[in-house]
Amino acid sequence: MKPYSSQTVLIQGGTLVTPEGVLEADLLIQGERIKAVGHGLPTAPDTVVVEAQGMLVLPGVIDSHTHIALDTGIYRTPDDWYIGTRAAACGGVTTVVDFATQFPGQSLRQAVEARWEEARDAVIDYALHVMVTDLPPGREGELADLVELGTPSVKLYTTYRPNYYADDATVLRLMEAMAHLGIRPLVHCENDALVTARTQALVAEGKTSWRYHGQSRPALAEVEAVRRVLFLAAAARCPVHIVHCSVAGSVEAVARARAEGQEATCETCPQYLLLDASRYEGPEPWRYILQPPLRAPGEPERLWAWVADGAVDFIATDHCDYTQAQKTEVDDFTRTPGGLPGMETLLPLTYTYGVAAGRLTLPQLVALLSARPAQVWGLWPRKGALLPGADADIVLYDPRPEGTIRAADLHHLAGYTPYEGMRVQGRVHMVFSRGQMVVREGQFVGRRGRGRFIRRERHEQ
Repeated sequence: MKPYSSQTVLIQGGTLVTPEGVLEADLLIQGERIKAVGHGLPTAPDTVVVEAQGMLVLPGVIDSHTHIALDTGIYRTPDDWYIGTRAAACGGVTTVVDFATQFPGQSLRQAVEARWEEARDAVIDYALHVMVTDLPPGREGELADLVELGTPSVKLYTTYRPNYYADDATVLRLMEAMAHLGIRPLVHCENDALVTARTQALVAEGKTSWRYHGQSRPALAEVEAVRRVLFLAAAARCPVHIVHCSVAGSVEAVARARAEGQEATCETCPQYLLLDASRYEGPEPWRYILQPPLRAPGEPERLWAWVADGAVDFIATDHCDYTQAQKTEVDDFTRTPGGLPGMETLLPLTYTYGVAAGRLTLPQLVALLSARPAQVWGLWPRKGALLPGADADIVLYDPRPEGTIRAADLHHLAGYTPYEGMRVQGRVHMVFSRGQMVVREGQFVGRRGRGRFIRRERHEQ
């Protein structure tokens, strides 16, 4: 079968999965949109029929926390938007929400426009959060530009001096401004003073090899910062999203705030659900240098319990495509770039260790990977849904094959994966992005530059 686009496609015989349930039905694509779902759907003589017997028909995955072509001002990943979004597509991801970083001297508008230019080779659709790093008192009015640009979310950090760090006064000031504009902040929560003190103590003791990385950023630093940020957001009457929760205590704090009436959401990542700090004692601890670090044995199961209970809104990857050479240049966690590749493995890992392992249902899988990120970030129902009128972003996932994750089979640049050798159940068989087939039988067949920037709607009070 040749790649095709802008025509009528009937996906028949598959099992459609939505957040509400599972149904045996056909799905009709017309051009870039879903035309109809049901049985006996009317078709034209030139309709292309895709047989999906035995397949799960899923809405395209939305990875709403990625770092493609990341430049931190200290480290830079060598990938680009073609490489990054190709890897995402091969894993069933049809939309990424990445970041436009405000570099010194830039306005927020300039930061977004510069990122648009960088993303011109994307092969799937993308949206943007904005990293605000330089918005002193008196310039809060620039935040209104983000609503106009369709990027109504701001990333803040409570750590990473001097380039990203925002103190409590800055966080509160910006949250108060964002609350009036309907902009939702997403916050990296670690207590910078605790992290700095612990890191300095390890350095003084000569304990800087990779195996000490986890000790440098204790779980207490994360949970304290989560609680503090929630408190500040409540004071500002601003909705807030907590990124990459690595411990159950962080999710518990969000759940408690929500139960008290606060609008708060959170995410976790596969690395925190599947890996733990024992990896730092293994032969290759460099594979697991990331912030926050992997946590104590037992913590992944506690996180899974919160995910299954519905307290975690979605699972994202925090994907960073640093190469093995960059990671292994020096055995010193203070001089090693933090971040792991993960977009291409998000769906297979979540299906295998969530659904196939009995921790999640299929509707929960779709909610976590598609519907909820679309709803939280203002993409619903255009994205994340198998509904008439929605973009025809569709994944055919074959749950029958068994396989093993190998870096050699993946499409990012890193040359390694933190999940090397892990078993997976099923594989991505076919992927449609706005009606165009971009993956066929696991092989990328898309086109450079066909991805579009997707404007997002702002949060409504």
